Amino acid sequence: MARSSVQHSYLVLENYIGGKFVPCGTHINSYDPSTGEVYCKVPDSGKEEVEAAVAAAKEAFPGWSTRSPEQRAQVLNRLAELIETHLEEFAQAESRDQGKTVTFARTVDIPRSAYNFRFFASSVLHHTNDCSQMDHMGCLNYTVRCPVGVAGLISPWNLPLYLLTWKIAPAIATGNTVVAKPSEMTSVTAWMMCKLMQQAGVPPGVVNIVFGVGPRAGDALVGHPDVPLISFTGSTATAQRITERSAPYCKKLSLELGGKNPAIIFADADLEQCVQTTVRSSFSNQGEICLCTSRIYVEKTIYSEFLEKFVAAAKKWKTGVPSDPSNNNGALISKEHMEKVRSFVDLAKSEGGIVHCGEGVDQLDLPESNRSGYFMPATVISGISDSSRVMQEEIFGPVTCINTFDTEDEAVSKGNGVRYGLAATVWSRDVGKVHRVAKRLQAGLVWTNCWLVRDLNLPFGGMKNSGVGREGGKDSYHFFTEVKSITIKH
Repeated sequence: MARSSVQHSYLVLENYIGGKFVPCGTHINSYDPSTGEVYCKVPDSGKEEVEAAVAAAKEAFPGWSTRSPEQRAQVLNRLAELIETHLEEFAQAESRDQGKTVTFARTVDIPRSAYNFRFFASSVLHHTNDCSQMDHMGCLNYTVRCPVGVAGLISPWNLPLYLLTWKIAPAIATGNTVVAKPSEMTSVTAWMMCKLMQQAGVPPGVVNIVFGVGPRAGDALVGHPDVPLISFTGSTATAQRITERSAPYCKKLSLELGGKNPAIIFADADLEQCVQTTVRSSFSNQGEICLCTSRIYVEKTIYSEFLEKFVAAAKKWKTGVPSDPSNNNGALISKEHMEKVRSFVDLAKSEGGIVHCGEGVDQLDLPESNRSGYFMPATVISGISDSSRVMQEEIFGPVTCINTFDTEDEAVSKGNGVRYGLAATVWSRDVGKVHRVAKRLQAGLVWTNCWLVRDLNLPFGGMKNSGVGREGGKDSYHFFTEVKSITIKH
């Protein structure tokens, strides 16, 4: 990798526009979540930088969009190879920047980032278009798909490179050029990837990365009249703002938003497998995954047994220094976020909830250098009303709440009883039951007797306040292209 730009011991990032790194006049502090100390300066970009990036993307679009899918796929595969070559450097950087364990970054984030490019390099070669005959009128109809233009991509801080590449890969595979804005809190791996663009054969202007905060850089990108498409992953509140800013231009929108995901556990579930998997689904990546389980509904007849086993397993889920391979979780993203998550635990206690383990119950043993970091142990709460904010709002941390149900209808009603509808898990050995419940749950993804098994060909996205649109193999192909119907009279 090229050497880092260092100033006063800080890593100083630069925007990547038109195939070149461009310095920015002002910067934002970025913190190492495991120590609470500033270690990086991120460009505080605004309208001027976004204008330059959009201009570069527009200039590159004619040449890139006329390349064949095979030619574009070669570039994506080369970029995947380069990420894999530098996997350990990316994993270390992602861990330091986001707070997650090095193990999680090494085994999940970075391999999936490379695979996103490989997947869409292959996927784009295997789509077909529609054709219909109207012999009685002497006409043949067919469809073609064309790239949209400059794609605006905004990615979140929880899975930084993983979700950024999930957007960039299909966008450029289908012939678009992009202007991307990663989260200002986790920008380092995006910047590192930019160093590989030229070597991978990505032409200048095809991929542009502008760093900065949402109200400045993000707003300028979303409101730009020459950016006809926006793909966003983040909060529902920000998505509402994006929708408003995009409305005057009738932009194509894909919005992957929050979740308040239920696990529904029936009495006939394989309890050992269920407990093990539900601990992972509740607390992986510090609970900072939109698909994490935050509400657990257990059939009343097995509630006591499940609770005992689940709390025991949660206590074994280790939180600590991200570099320690024995730890399951690292630090939360920021001090502000940690305080927000803790406030939900305080609210639960004030409403009579029981905190069985975690925050306020179990003490973390941290080295001196990490005691100002943003760590929080896996926390299990029971005794909370379904109407409580703790059960209704997205916490996005290592906190899950457990409640009971009596009947299948009640389980479905409770599972659907929030404004979100991203994901759900169902645990039962009864095949008919899991099919019925999966069909009735208002969620874009339902896993039964497992969690986070992903086929990237299938649609990904949520219902209700969890989003608009779907992405994945064919869905991404359709989103990042415009369909055109052509009729030939013969």
